[in-house]
Formats: sequence, structure tokens, C-alpha cells
Amino acid sequence: MELAAALADLQAEASCPICLGYLKSPVTIYCGHNFCLACITESWKDLKGSFPCPSCHFVCPNKKFQNNFQLGNLTEIAKLLPLRRSKRKKQEGSLMCETHKQVLTVFCQKDLEVLCPQCSFSADHQQHYIWPIEKAADYHRKQLARHIELWKEKVEQIDKVIAMQTGKSEELKKKVEHRREEIKSEFEQFMLFLQNEHEAVVRQLQDEENELLAKLNENVADTSDHASASKCLLKEIESKYVKSEVEVLTSVKSIYRRYRSLKCPEMFSFQFRDYVYQLPPQYSGLNRIIKQFHVDVVLDPETAHRKLIISEDRKSVRYGNMQKLPHSPQKFYIWPAVLGARSYSSGRQYWEVEVKDKPEWILGICTAALPRRRKNQNQPFLVKAGLWGIGRCSHTSYIAFGPKKVNLLPKVIPIKIGIFLDCEMGEVSFYNLSDRSLLHTFNDYFGGPVWPYFYTGTESRPLRICTVTESE
Repeated sequence: MELAAALADLQAEASCPICLGYLKSPVTIYCGHNFCLACITESWKDLKGSFPCPSCHFVCPNKKFQNNFQLGNLTEIAKLLPLRRSKRKKQEGSLMCETHKQVLTVFCQKDLEVLCPQCSFSADHQQHYIWPIEKAADYHRKQLARHIELWKEKVEQIDKVIAMQTGKSEELKKKVEHRREEIKSEFEQFMLFLQNEHEAVVRQLQDEENELLAKLNENVADTSDHASASKCLLKEIESKYVKSEVEVLTSVKSIYRRYRSLKCPEMFSFQFRDYVYQLPPQYSGLNRIIKQFHVDVVLDPETAHRKLIISEDRKSVRYGNMQKLPHSPQKFYIWPAVLGARSYSSGRQYWEVEVKDKPEWILGICTAALPRRRKNQNQPFLVKAGLWGIGRCSHTSYIAFGPKKVNLLPKVIPIKIGIFLDCEMGEVSFYNLSDRSLLHTFNDYFGGPVWPYFYTGTESRPLRICTVTESE
């Protein structure tokens, strides 16, 4: 084995690092490495000023090299030895540079490219770190080994995700089937409700028709009786008219009395009642909004006007006496208003506020840009941007406040207001919970986070935020 290793070392020393073949006319350069004369001449052909060694990249001061006759003799001896299998395989499997027709023996670490010695001397790679292909391969094998472990972990994670997703397909099918049955049941109930409602309205209409028809027939009968009586009186008058003076005058009193008492029945007129009905709560969608998106809103004392008194649980606010509070740029100084403690910029949220019989209030949402202490601005109703809300301005006046004011006409006076904010759609809707009707919806671009907004007016009755359990 030692002899074989020694022969292999001899053959390696007799080989040119550039062409990997046996040295031909071997020469030694300044750093001590040996090359074929033709190989080193070709490598340094286009270089000027600096001449790096193809093996160690030591920069030789000049283009001079010495003939190494002794190494040439050793090379001739090495040629006579049987060629080692590993050396033969290496020579046969070596890749050649297409440009310079030299064996690829070095590696550029920056560009991650395998190069021949002459490519490594080019301007493209002159400032790059170049090292022997064997060392580079060893280094990158270690790097790839680490990456392989990481990739294995990632592949395992992906396989787990795929397995989980595959397992969820059955779960999805079951949920879809369950939801399909729920929808079918809901629609069947809805259709039954509509059928019952239709039958009830038709019955009411039939009852009204019968009632009106009876009254109409009665009116026709009364009018017919009046016509008969009028005709009889007319005949009697005509018969008396032609008689003597005494007979006419003796009957005239009776005729006048009967004429005055004979009154024609008024013509019967009728008008159908309004048949208005509302969908029950389970079909309005409001119950699902309340159940799924109800959030627990509390007030932020830092934003409250100095005359507003906030309860300990921060669920109620009322107008009262001036309080000595530290200055804050977040406070409202002109209007008696306060904000919710948390802003919303995504998702969907729902909250409720009890207003009862309070004569003046505004509820809604606002942006951070809503003015807090603007001069000559004593009404929140004049704000044209940064506020979307509804409010009561008097006992009978309800208004939606936003970019434009809209008069509202609720059929039932609101006692409690539901507010549904959909940040994804840019919508905020207001519900009258007294009859579960939709009062108004704003569809706008909010431009950032928004806060719940509460304006109390200058009357002492409170606004109260309802807790989640109170609405369930």
C-alpha cells in the first residue's frame, strides 16, 4: 500500500496543474510551482504587470520561469509506471473550458463558477477570491450538508401540513353538509313564515272586503229607501199642487215638515288599510351580527370633555359640572364628547348604546383628524369630515351626520342604538333596536383607524354602553 501511495504521489508531482497531464518541457516559476511550458505561457499570454500563479495565485514579479530538467526526467520515469485508476478516471472526467480549452481547476467564490486558470486571471474575476476546486468542493459539501438538514425539516413540515390539510378535507365536507342542512332548514322556515304571513294578510284583506261590502250594501239600501220616500213625497206634492187653495194650504205644513226631515244618506267611500309587516329578527341578519361581532367598548377618560362625568366601569357618560383635569391634546374642549378607548382599522365590530329618552345625542365613529378645540365651531353637526354618525337634535328630529347631513324618519323612537362597523367594506350601519330596523348606512373610505364616538349634549341624562350579556 505504501508503494502504491508513493507511485501515486510521484505521478501527481509529474502532472501539470493546468492541463492535468504529464509535464511537457516543465518549467518552475517564482513561487516554486511547476507547469508545462506551453500551459504557463498560454495562461500568462495576455497579462501585463502582474503574473499570478495558477496554483497558489501568488503574484510573480515578472514573466520569467526556469527550465526544470530534473523534473522532466522524473516525468519520463513516471510515464513508464502503470497509470493509477483514480488518476485515469480524474483525467477522463475532467471538464474543459470552452474558451481556453484548459481543464477547470479553480473556483470563484463570489460568482460561484468553476474556472480554468486563464479565466481566473481575467478582469471579471481578478479581484475575486479564487481557490482550488478540491478545497472549494469540500467547503461547499459541508455547507450543502447543513442546508440538506434544514431542507429535510422544511420538507417534513410541508408533509405534515399536507397531511393535515388532507385530513381537513373530510372535516370540511362534514361542515359544508351540516351548513347545507342548516341553510335548507332556514329557507324552509322562511318559506313557511312567508306562506303563513301571506295567508294572514289575504285573510285580513278578505275580512276587510266583507266588512266594506256590508257597509256598502247597507249604504245602497239606505239610499234606495231615501229614493223611494222622495218619490212618494214628490207624487203627493204633485197631487196636492192641483187642488183648491184651502186643500193646498192645509197640507203644506205636513209637506214642508216631511221634506225637511227627508235627508239623503252620505255616499259611502272606503280606503284600504296599509298591510305592513316586518321580517322577524331571525331573518334580518342582525342577530348574527350581534352574536358574532359584538365587542366590549369602554370610554377613554383622556379624551373626555371637562364637563363629562364617566362611570367607574367606563360604560356610562353624562354631562355635569366642570372638573379639574390635566390638559391633554386628545380632549374635546368645544363639544361635550368622548371617544372609545380602542380604535379599529380592520375586521368587523358591533356595539350598542342606550339613549332612552335623552333629547340630544350623537353616536358613531370618527378619525384622529376630528377637531377637538376648533374656534368658532360650537356644533359637532357642522363637521364635514372625520365623523360618521347619527343623532337626535330635538324631540322629533333625527339626522345622519357625515360628509352630508341626511334627515332620518324612524317609525319608532329609538331607545337603544346598535352600531355595526365593517372596516373591510368601509361601512358603518346604525340600527334602531326598538323595532330592529336599519336607520342608516355610511359607505366611505375612512383613511385609517377609527374610534367609537359619543356626544352627550348639555342635558344630564346619560349615554350607556350596553355589555355583551345585555344584548344576548
